[in-house]
Amino acid sequence: MKRKDYKKFKKKTSKARLAIKIGLLVSFTALLATAAYGLSLKQQAEQAVDRAYEAVPETKKSGGRAEAKVEPSKDNVSLLLIGVDDSEKRMQGDSHSRSDALLVATFNPEEKSVKLLSIPRDSYVYIPKVGYKDKITHAHAFGGTHAAIESVEEMLDIPIDYYVKMNFNAFIEVVDALGGITVDVPYNRLEKDENDKNTIQLVKGQQQLLDGRHALALARTRKLDSDLERGKRQQEILQAIIKEMVSVKSITKYGDVIEAVGDNMKTDMTFKEMTSFWEYAKGGMPQIDTINLQGYDDWSTGVYYYKLNETDLANVSQLLKAHLGLIPDSSSLTDSSSVIGTADETAEGSDDY
Repeated sequence: MKRKDYKKFKKKTSKARLAIKIGLLVSFTALLATAAYGLSLKQQAEQAVDRAYEAVPETKKSGGRAEAKVEPSKDNVSLLLIGVDDSEKRMQGDSHSRSDALLVATFNPEEKSVKLLSIPRDSYVYIPKVGYKDKITHAHAFGGTHAAIESVEEMLDIPIDYYVKMNFNAFIEVVDALGGITVDVPYNRLEKDENDKNTIQLVKGQQQLLDGRHALALARTRKLDSDLERGKRQQEILQAIIKEMVSVKSITKYGDVIEAVGDNMKTDMTFKEMTSFWEYAKGGMPQIDTINLQGYDDWSTGVYYYKLNETDLANVSQLLKAHLGLIPDSSSLTDSSSVIGTADETAEGSDDY
């Protein structure tokens, strides 16, 4: 090789090496930034969960399991999701607010499956706190989180291991932080917003991208169908949120989600326990079976109640027990698809409590 050509070759080689070095430096800087971002998120999340932590007294059913201290990453566990209306108009305060949504999720790590049960808010059940039957939505108003948990345990005959309680503001801000969720809207309706004002116009259509306020209105409405149908919508909305959360594109939004939850959430889970649920999201969307309770509308007392079908309720109880490993699994048990039912009659329900 001639000296002249060698100089050109050396110059090109030097440029190539420089480019590689710059590329490596950029990549390394990006990795450091990602690691720092991840560490920052972890610290931010830990602080948020610490602020949200609120233990409740053990119940009769959860006491035995609490002694064993279940671990969500390897044990079958149950979680009660409570949505509360603590708007200024209601002027109830967190401890006296009614639960606007109650959902029970059971997790089975061996199957990597989740069963999600929606409990109609007007379900007529026994409430241990007061010693008589009433709408299950009133349990939280009677005695806060503990009373709500006790009532659900009494109704389903299963222990509730953990709870997460969120108000309307948290729901709205989480959905917005994720960039909205995609769901079906069943009908056109002018609906109430988070402050009980008719400002939200729902437009009928499939696969719509909704912001937090419209998603909340869709989750709450029941005037054109029933409490049971509202429960199904809440399940669909929750699944849409989970789907968005586990998508790769949402990783950079986690900080906003954590910030959105802020002081609008209460839970008895530690940060470690909460993050262990991410095992279910490995590999994408987990298998989620939705369950709805069959029953009928009852106006016989002049007050609206949703009377549960006792046979169906017993089947659901057995199904959840088997999923939690509390009883042997059996092919004779009713599966989740067969317990999804509709009310005998379609009713508006009542906003008068």
